[in-house]
Amino acid sequence: MGTTEPIKNKQDLIKFKSYYESVHPDSRNALLITLGLNTALRIGDILDLRWKDVYDFEKKQIREHIRVREQKTGKLNIVAINHILWEKLLLFREENPTALEDDYLFQSKKQKGYPLSRFQAFRITRAAAAYTGLEEHVSCHSLRKTFGYHAWKQGVPPVMLMKIFNHSSYQITVRYLCIEQDEKDEIFQQILL
Repeated sequence: MGTTEPIKNKQDLIKFKSYYESVHPDSRNALLITLGLNTALRIGDILDLRWKDVYDFEKKQIREHIRVREQKTGKLNIVAINHILWEKLLLFREENPTALEDDYLFQSKKQKGYPLSRFQAFRITRAAAAYTGLEEHVSCHSLRKTFGYHAWKQGVPPVMLMKIFNHSSYQITVRYLCIEQDEKDEIFQQILL
């Protein structure tokens, strides 16, 4: 296996996201993919989420933000829940009405009371990637990189992405975006002075 890369092609991304919705329906796995793509959180932080992190039990509603103390950096990361993620969380809550505050959002199906393992999250991601024909360079980390790549393509400055990713340097963020020659060529063709 080579370097983990983002899913750059929008059609591939649509196909990747659809795997656990239409080809092999599984709402937990679909939510895992959606959450990874829409929050830019590391897989370890995603698997550590509990219901109370995304659902307000007092108000009986999905929260507006996810607050995560990142395992890798120790920094607090506050991530807004967009409408796509909100809908998936709401559907998942409706399917799991008895889930308690301290239950893991992504429960292991084999070990009750435990979170999904990193290896199983990898297998979930790889199955969707295989369906898309991208299995060689796609892993759980691709979800985070895909967020960054598409945010950058939509005009988000790399400095803002550096802050979102909690990277310690601008160079790390630039490497993260996996900018290739064809994307550089595209910019040269667009900038006409």
